[in-house]
Amino acid sequence: MDGKRKSINYFKSPLNIYEVHLGSWKKKGEDFLNYREIADELSKYVKEMGYTHVELLPIMEHPLDASWGYQITGYFSPTSRYGTPEDFKYFIDKMHREGIGVILDWAPGHFCRDEHGLYNFDGAHLYEHEDPMIGDNFDWGTANFDYSKGHVQSFLISNALYWFKEFHVDGLRVDAVAAMLYLNFGKEHLNIRNKFGGIENLDAVEFLKKLNKAIFLNVDNPLMIAEESTAWPLVTYPTYDGGLGFNYKWNMGWMNDTLRYMTMNDEERKYNHNLLTFSMMYAYSENFILPLSHDEVVHGKKSLIDKMSGSYEEKFANLRLLYGYMMAHPGKKLLFMGEKSHSL
Repeated sequence: MDGKRKSINYFKSPLNIYEVHLGSWKKKGEDFLNYREIADELSKYVKEMGYTHVELLPIMEHPLDASWGYQITGYFSPTSRYGTPEDFKYFIDKMHREGIGVILDWAPGHFCRDEHGLYNFDGAHLYEHEDPMIGDNFDWGTANFDYSKGHVQSFLISNALYWFKEFHVDGLRVDAVAAMLYLNFGKEHLNIRNKFGGIENLDAVEFLKKLNKAIFLNVDNPLMIAEESTAWPLVTYPTYDGGLGFNYKWNMGWMNDTLRYMTMNDEERKYNHNLLTFSMMYAYSENFILPLSHDEVVHGKKSLIDKMSGSYEEKFANLRLLYGYMMAHPGKKLLFMGEKSHSL
């Protein structure tokens, strides 16, 4: 797959991503499956369903089995819940032998405060900002990296390259990019400004550009995907054109508008077709992936089938309509596990 990846033109080829949490995709009673067991079963399933890639919710070591992994403590450690690093290498090799790419969710936007992690490391604010207004993420109960520090930049860029070089993954989906780009993310009530009086985190902007330059310089044809939920310009433009340097971005606007439309009954829909048409105003402004991801079903948000309007039978018809519209809309595709196979 490494050799094949070099020749893929991702902009002209299908990109159909199956987003998976390894700990709950399938279990053996109450026990987790090993990376090797998951690889053998998952590779068959995603080929049968027509996916080109799997995207794994963070497999870097993290506390709490019930977690989906976004509060990382061991950035260089595949979680031991599912086996050894060698087992994880088998997982990736198996996927590649079956022609399936592997994308990892990677979370450089924040880190948890557990004592065995990076927070207040060696008694000092080594990784986070000294000012808690900037260094803490109050909404998530986590800490923010201080991207102005050279050793933080080195740590994170080295970590990103590690997953490509040591495990031969095909791409990284960078989590919560908006939380990195804005100083006042989740703190809109506070008057936090950069040296020019704006709310942009200038150090994070430069870090993301430096990250993507390093990845594209050292890795053949990688996927670097931003989960960026605002209208920040030029996310998927090259850095030499003033962009952040990613090659894909999740289209969160399309997702929010479309799901809102699909919850409406027939009478409401005829007054709200703009929710479907507005995305065409910007569909070609970035290289977009259309995500129906884990974020849409977590924290009591209901399954996709439950979000649909109508009677029991109509819900299934509406979900088929949603998937058809998604497949016809410009942009690559991503579905979270269970959202397709259990509803058609």
